[in-house]
Order: sequence, then C-alpha cells, then structure tokens
Amino acid sequence: MNPTITAFERSPDRGKGQARDMRVRWALEEVGQPYGVRLVSFSEMKEPAHRALHPFGQIPTYEEGDLALFESGAIVFHIAGRHSGLLPDDANARARAIAWMFAALSTIEPPIVDLGVAVLLERDRNWYAQRLPLVEDRIRGRLGELAERLGDADWLDGAFSAGDLLMVTVLRRLNGSAILQEYPVLSAYVARGEARPAFRRAFDAQLAVFTAASPD
Repeated sequence: MNPTITAFERSPDRGKGQARDMRVRWALEEVGQPYGVRLVSFSEMKEPAHRALHPFGQIPTYEEGDLALFESGAIVFHIAGRHSGLLPDDANARARAIAWMFAALSTIEPPIVDLGVAVLLERDRNWYAQRLPLVEDRIRGRLGELAERLGDADWLDGAFSAGDLLMVTVLRRLNGSAILQEYPVLSAYVARGEARPAFRRAFDAQLAVFTAASPD
C-alpha cells in the first residue's frame, strides 16, 4: 500500500517549495516510494478529521495502512528507517546522520522561522526595527558555525543522508533573504541539494499543485 501525505490546497509559499510537505515528498522520491497526496484547505486543517491526524492542525501528515504520523522530521525519519538510501548502514554513521536531522530542525531552523515571523507578522510593531537585527545575527551565528563544519565537503557527513535533506530544506527558507548568500559554502551546499533529481521531482510536484490552484 502506497502512503498518502497531506499538503496545502493553496500553499502560502506560492510554489517556492518551502512548505514542509516538500521534505516528505523529497524523502519519498529519494527512496523511490510512490505516494498519494490529499490536498487540504486552511479551514479543513482545523477540522476534527484532520486534527485526528495532526493535533496542531498543520501539514504534512503521513498515512500508511494503520499508521498515521505528523511532524515532517518524524515522517522523514520513518521513511529513512523503512527504506534504504537516506541513512547509512554503518551504525555510527547512521547515528551521526540522525544527529544532523535533529540539528537541522532544533538548532538551525528555529531562528530562521523566527525571522519569517518577524518579517510577516511583526513589521508594524514599534520594536520591529530593533528586533530584526538581533534575529538576523542569531541566524548568522548558526550559519557561520555550520559553514565552518561543512568546509569543502559536499555533504555533512560523507554521503548524502536524511540529515542533508532536512538541512537543505531548512536553509531554503532563507531564499527570500540575502543572508544565505553571505555564506558561499552553504549556498553551494543548497544548490547541490536542489540539483538532485529526487529534489526536482518533488519540487515540480509541489509546484504543480500551486499552479493548478492559481487563477490564470
């Protein structure tokens, strides 16, 4: 039985591939697992049927037989554990890849999300001009550390893994900002991720949903 994921009926990222279902699509494409997509509206996301799958009324969700999961990181971890290609066979390398998955979502993503919240929701606050540089500096601190660790390597720890998949999707959230361009090592890293055929298939599938939902 092929899994089914949920995605925005009308994605707020306007086809940029930044909605979190992109991570799950990419993971499924990397392992060659066919999947179905059920599109949900913003109102449907808050209804009991969807909250039974995702208690916080968000996307994506993942259903496979009698298994239902929420949280994109947990879903990617499940996919990586069930299929080969996203986690190394060596136990130590596997543990390090999982550590990078956590780092992407727990260390790198929070300040980046904070920037998005500030720009989109707090611009009219009288303290916005003072807060924004602080948020940007926190991001630069993390990106500097990440760039130093990556160095001239292609991926975070040897071969491409689920840790890289999540890290690239997190860094792509800065595509509308000039901050990422300050770190050529990371810009090139993201470009390598985006060049992977599985990424392109996932991106095109998500973009097709936005294109179909957009008026001519």
